[in-house]
Amino acid sequence: MSKISYYSEEGMKKLKDELDFLEHVERPRVSNAIAEARDKGDLSENAEYHAAKEEQSLLELKIAKLKEVVSNARIIDESLLDTSKILIHSIVKIKNTTNNMEFTYTLVADSETNIKAGKLSVNSPIGKGLLGKEVGDIAEIQVPNGIMKFEILEISRA
Repeated sequence: MSKISYYSEEGMKKLKDELDFLEHVERPRVSNAIAEARDKGDLSENAEYHAAKEEQSLLELKIAKLKEVVSNARIIDESLLDTSKILIHSIVKIKNTTNNMEFTYTLVADSETNIKAGKLSVNSPIGKGLLGKEVGDIAEIQVPNGIMKFEILEISRA
């Protein structure tokens, strides 16, 4: 059973661009490397050939996985989403109640995750713990170090 993931238009474009690059740039490059190695003679002892074949199989696996993600991806019309609750693509300002540090995250699909850019996966422990919460709620989230408590300060959309 395949898992549906929700993306912004920008996120979907990045997925499709990466797939296009793998299929139209990397695949021909690897095929050429195999052909060049094959031309060098005995394949049983040709390390270049075996390395290129290994690279080809890894590339094909990556392409297949990415095709599955793209086929199960859905674009969200963010204008239709409820802004009173935390959902995917919500921009959330939270405060750690232990040390009063504030953080702002955008909840995104796994493949769009980038902590440095403030994009947190909805499937991460914190992402899961924030889903459905409203401004003023305290989210108690089980993380590897124990339970963290976050106060929801703001919820918005891009």
